[in-house]
Amino acid sequence: MKRSLLLLMFSLFFIVSCETVPITGRSQLSLVSSQELNTMGFEAYRDFISKHQVVRNTPAAFMVQRVGGNIQRAVSLFFARQQMSSRLSGYAWEFNLVQDKQKNAWCMPGGKVCVYTGILPVTRDENGLAVVMGHEIAHAVANHSSERMSQQLLVQMGGAALSTAMAKSPQQTQNLFLNLFGVGSQVGLMLPYSRIHESEADRLGLIFMAMAGYDPRGALVFWQRMAASKQGQAPSEFLSTHPSDVTRINNLKVYIPEALKYYRSG
Repeated sequence: MKRSLLLLMFSLFFIVSCETVPITGRSQLSLVSSQELNTMGFEAYRDFISKHQVVRNTPAAFMVQRVGGNIQRAVSLFFARQQMSSRLSGYAWEFNLVQDKQKNAWCMPGGKVCVYTGILPVTRDENGLAVVMGHEIAHAVANHSSERMSQQLLVQMGGAALSTAMAKSPQQTQNLFLNLFGVGSQVGLMLPYSRIHESEADRLGLIFMAMAGYDPRGALVFWQRMAASKQGQAPSEFLSTHPSDVTRINNLKVYIPEALKYYRSG
């Protein structure tokens, strides 16, 4: 009886704490408001930028800003068409190239994007970079960070609200947030996205890059290069949290025809 009651309470808790992912329509757990998460993201981003070398006024840096700006406009148009522009409220977009040999990139909640110089030999050109940035931005605007943070609050802190968790266990909560993004080696490895998150980010990312004027078919060759780049080496940070395998390639082949519709008309 007690177990049944707990299951019922959890089910009701999940139902009233859900949002919906654009395009896929999947319901996701959301215990954390966008404003709360954006605030934490901005703080973590400022701390990261203060401790790392930002590359400025180079062709590569300008390319990161150009691709980011193009995808940002595509995202805004996409959400406007979905009548979901409010989901982007509070975003303060920034696009930076950071000097680091890791093959990595990320987008914080609220639109703070960093691309590491180590991934540029794999992206090779603007279209390849759009694959990476579209994918990372898709994770953010699909609220995957909020969903993962909510899941961790549920598991580790009994479903406490973020404000409560910060008040009672500020360091643990901050480390939990940083772990989600892998910002700062002192807090350990980045918690990987689930297969569902990766699939959604691939699908949405293709649409965003297509709407921004980049050929989504370039995603296939990019991920093939990423897979090849790890041969004989330890997996990069990007690959360790973004699995590149036969399943991903096959999924991309399914998603590309949908994205091409946006590429032709976007």
